[in-house]
Amino acid sequence: MRTDSSPGTLPAREHLPAGNAGTPVLDVVIPVYNEEKDLGPCVVRLHDHLKRTFPYAFRITIADNASTDTTPQVARRLETDLAEVTSFRLEQKGRGRALRTVWSASDAPVLAYMDVDLSTDLNALLPLVAPLISGHSDLAIGSRLARSSRVVRGAKREFISRTYNLILRGSLQARFSDAQCGFKAIRRDVAQVLLPLVEDTGWFFDTEMLVLAERAGLRIHEVPVDWVDDPNSTVHIVKTATDDLKGVWRVGKALTTGALPLDRLARPFGDDPRDRDVQDVPKGLARQLVGFCVVGGLSTLFYLVLYSAFRSFSGSQVANALALLVSAVANTAANRRLTFGVRGRGGAVRHQAQGLVVFGIGLALTSGSLAALNAASSDPSHSTELAVLIAANLAATVLRFLLFRAWVFPDRDGAPGAGSTVVATHNHPSSPACPAGGTQPYRQPSGPQDPLPQRPTPQPCAQSAPYAQSATTTTRFRAGEAADGTWRDSTMQLQPVRPHDTDPGEPR
Repeated sequence: MRTDSSPGTLPAREHLPAGNAGTPVLDVVIPVYNEEKDLGPCVVRLHDHLKRTFPYAFRITIADNASTDTTPQVARRLETDLAEVTSFRLEQKGRGRALRTVWSASDAPVLAYMDVDLSTDLNALLPLVAPLISGHSDLAIGSRLARSSRVVRGAKREFISRTYNLILRGSLQARFSDAQCGFKAIRRDVAQVLLPLVEDTGWFFDTEMLVLAERAGLRIHEVPVDWVDDPNSTVHIVKTATDDLKGVWRVGKALTTGALPLDRLARPFGDDPRDRDVQDVPKGLARQLVGFCVVGGLSTLFYLVLYSAFRSFSGSQVANALALLVSAVANTAANRRLTFGVRGRGGAVRHQAQGLVVFGIGLALTSGSLAALNAASSDPSHSTELAVLIAANLAATVLRFLLFRAWVFPDRDGAPGAGSTVVATHNHPSSPACPAGGTQPYRQPSGPQDPLPQRPTPQPCAQSAPYAQSATTTTRFRAGEAADGTWRDSTMQLQPVRPHDTDPGEPR
């Protein structure tokens, strides 16, 4: 349901309904690998906490990452004893693989996960998922590095954690404070769009998901946590750190080259103010004029500085041409992104070429003004030259805006930059009409059982029975099968879903 909003304000996002029979609101996933000792106490403690404190229906899902000890037997026993517990078995390791597979198959509108050691105090669970239930945020993470967090751990892990997050801030411009805390949640409709873009299947999965979400403009909520380090943790610090640094390089390269289709990813959820009809907000021609004037003012200052610098070692005509050329390239790039809302690298070369044609017209105006000044005065002062150039540039600016709007960046779809929108979908090889992740184009759901009756969500191309297993059966399935929308015999040999899925050295 959608909460009321005052006229002229941004409409509120959907709050999950208070009751929805048969569908848990929260699905907490616990990925495990050889955790026969800790799994039982962890699940029992979490189940008791949720029963006592959580006001909505919930599910606890054990994601077994190819354990070789008695972890599967412990999981089945927990399924039998606790009605809200279910378990899935994957035949390949990787925390990211487990989370993507189970989250992709879940029918709960809010998906969370936590480490089996329960290092994070469970009192933070309700504050973690509350913003997702209310519709305020898209993802939520626990943070051990927030000022108000209370953390007990050794100096070595503290140094590694802070250093890693500094690397993320410096290389990927990440603004979230703690990427690796095993305490996160995401809305299902967001996960269905975001998870197909995440490549990592191991420990870097969290970081990659958060970086992509942040770059896409999704809202990430942070919760300070109380956290006590588990001295018996099985995480391989050196290998994990090495894999994380490789992931940082891969994601950074993809973001730099524009290989990721992140542009306006938030728009399918109706969260972009540019999609809202809000009163008293400049848009269309008025908004473009404002942006163009700001960019033009800065470009003029940049041009005058360049002209003065070039004039010190060349004639006025040469200095004017060089200053105009450099400032024109910068002006076209700035107007392309800021004024006309064109993003991505598509058409950038053509836009710059057309901008240079506009530059030629401006050069003719300013050069003609200088020629007229030199004809009128044999030795004009520098201040007079600048005054004439300012007047000529004002005329050239008006002409430049008209040419930019009508020729360089035409508004073909009635919205600035509409032609540059990148669609964040890929066709599946076996189903040309179905995008990656096995989902159909967004539509407005109308079924009474849909846990998000108002918010548009992708619909699976191949419908799968969500958690329709008995309380005593552990479901086996291939890693990645929920992501591609295909369900096959659970006894089939596992196949890699990504080129690096067969890494035998991947920890946990």
